[in-house]
Amino acid sequence: MGVNNDLTKTFLKRYNKKNKIGNFIMTFRKKIKEAKRIVFKLGTSTIANKDGNIALSRIYSFIESLSDLKKEGKEIIIVTSGAVGMGAKLLDTNQLKNVEKFDPVSVKQACAAVGQGKLMHFYEEALEKFNIITAQILLTADDFANRKKYLSLRNTLSTLLELGVVPIINENDTVSTSELECYKENDVEVCFGDNDKLSALVTSKLDADLLVILSDIDGLYDDDPRINKEAKIISVVTEMTSKIEALGFEASKGGRGGMKTKIEAAKVVMHSGGMLLIANGKESGIINKIFNGEEIGTLFLPVENLSGRKKWIAYATNINSYIKVNNRAKKALVEKKASLMPIGIIEIINSFKKGEVVSILDEDGKEFAKGMTNYSCSECEKVIGKHSDEIEKILGFKNYDTIITRDNMVIL
Repeated sequence: MGVNNDLTKTFLKRYNKKNKIGNFIMTFRKKIKEAKRIVFKLGTSTIANKDGNIALSRIYSFIESLSDLKKEGKEIIIVTSGAVGMGAKLLDTNQLKNVEKFDPVSVKQACAAVGQGKLMHFYEEALEKFNIITAQILLTADDFANRKKYLSLRNTLSTLLELGVVPIINENDTVSTSELECYKENDVEVCFGDNDKLSALVTSKLDADLLVILSDIDGLYDDDPRINKEAKIISVVTEMTSKIEALGFEASKGGRGGMKTKIEAAKVVMHSGGMLLIANGKESGIINKIFNGEEIGTLFLPVENLSGRKKWIAYATNINSYIKVNNRAKKALVEKKASLMPIGIIEIINSFKKGEVVSILDEDGKEFAKGMTNYSCSECEKVIGKHSDEIEKILGFKNYDTIITRDNMVIL
């Protein structure tokens, strides 16, 4: 599944002239209609009205369009926000905030626990009217970080889709604080900290063709539209440049992601062979407009398609261990696609076991790769700066000449 990267390159070369850009855009807009497996991410601002209640007419219109897509043979997955907001409507959160024994995260978790059932009940009831069976999937970072859990999750979701079920996915806020607090927890880099990134991981792991993120914004602008009224929508993004990344801005009131997390999600999808579309979920008939090939929102195109193992290494792991390498080693890894030899290592940070995924840092401490290690941290520390032919003499054994082989490494 997914659009072939060679196709992207072909069209980029063919339509490099300004007067051909429109044809180039429309060609890939038509590719949206061909998507077979689609993930829809619904933000809080799409699901709820200003007063915090479910936007019934909007969501029922979406579900009706979803039903039409299923009739065309498409497989649908929904990643939803809204549990915390719905719970807050039922609980007197203002009173809870004034009680010292309740910390803000605990209050949000309580709201999520109350609101999740209400949110799921709504989806079940609404989809049942169209004879669509749903399944609730609540996820935490560990479900992606642990490879056995991840493979089990992938098999379960694939089976549900084969049975014609629509999985309804949300982060399990009641037990996971990564989305409620920040992107790092106890110096551990979590594999997702918001439903934008979660939806991208689901898209990547299930080899979906398309991720549609419906929010309260029309797409990616060339400047912050809240400040610059002349800002214009970027219709298509063909590669993730520093300029594109700089266009990320914070979430609107009531939301938690903002454009920054959507750009992070785009990185995952683009490198997994899929497409991502950001559009305004409040626009009437938005789903029909998208699948009729209209030029709406911002479409991010695929740039490559990593293998399943490399997708897991790159995007679905919790990282708390690091290997710092010298500039010569970095150049060899990035430019020559080499494996990581012990001679290129200058520091081991935190502990790890053989087979765990670590972050690879350059001399400035900037992450540029991730990889699965062939040796434990204590074994690596003993061979730092040594040649590969010295490994057996130092350790008493040698399973590999490299600390991380190229097949188990991803350059970010």
